[in-house]
Amino acid sequence: MNLVILDYGIGNLRSVQKAFEKIGTPALITNDLQQIADADRLVLPGVGAFGDCMEKFDAAGLRASVLEHLQREKPFLGICVGMQMLFTTSHENGTHAGLNIFPGEVVRFPLVPGYKVPHMGWNQVAVKKENVTWNDLPSPWFYFVHSYYCQPRDAALTVFETDYIEPFCAGIQEGRLLATQFHPEKSQAAGLALLKKFVEL
Repeated sequence: MNLVILDYGIGNLRSVQKAFEKIGTPALITNDLQQIADADRLVLPGVGAFGDCMEKFDAAGLRASVLEHLQREKPFLGICVGMQMLFTTSHENGTHAGLNIFPGEVVRFPLVPGYKVPHMGWNQVAVKKENVTWNDLPSPWFYFVHSYYCQPRDAALTVFETDYIEPFCAGIQEGRLLATQFHPEKSQAAGLALLKKFVEL
């Protein structure tokens, strides 16, 4: 298996790589376009502001390679802002265009007394589809850190949902594309189990 973690200068890529190593799957961190083209599986992590992530992603010349990978329906995992980048538009610090793989927007949590933004820490994740792939994860608890979340236009995309202030989309799946707002690499046994299932997609 040839699993590549996309390196565009954003996020703690080594922590994602170490999580895959823990489940016995070597993962290469690279921005080399030939190695990306040869990959069986791609992982797109993201940390920080949406606009910065998109700017660095495009500066690294990764857009065409990622779109081709998705068009070939090869397994793909987006994490945190890496999930948000798949949608049409983000409203973080202005309005920024995403990859527009899926119609939808990235919006900020509303300000509600008693709730802190960013949403940070452990929270329960519910599986929203009849999907045997995810129904036997060892724990429903995953680790989040974010102020913005995705609103897919097509509600059927949502495979994971979490409640914070209001229910929100915590993960999407279409075929062998999976993306999560939470960080599986920080989510201990449940996160490692999810990564293992991704490798098996």
